[in-house]
Amino acid sequence: MVSLAVLYPNTADSHFDMTYYLDRHTPLVKERLTPLGLINVDLREGLAGGSPDSPAAYTMITNLTFSTMEELQNGLATHGDELIGDIPNFTNVQAEMQICQVR
Repeated sequence: MVSLAVLYPNTADSHFDMTYYLDRHTPLVKERLTPLGLINVDLREGLAGGSPDSPAAYTMITNLTFSTMEELQNGLATHGDELIGDIPNFTNVQAEMQICQVR
């Protein structure tokens, strides 16, 4: 299995609309990518850094899991522009992305 990790940095001037992300963006991702092989969406909201009193490095870390690299690539080729285009509706930071092998 492979996953696309999408990380949203937490900066001093960042804004992240969690309600929009959970109620609109995440369902859109599932609607578009599930028919193309998406098997899991794992959402991790940042609470703190390395200690409870330090800020989280990321507001949200999302992992989108697919069975194969081909399914991931097809999903991004088909709906990536739409999904990435929705990001400014909930945050003013540029998401970082990384493809990972699930172990």
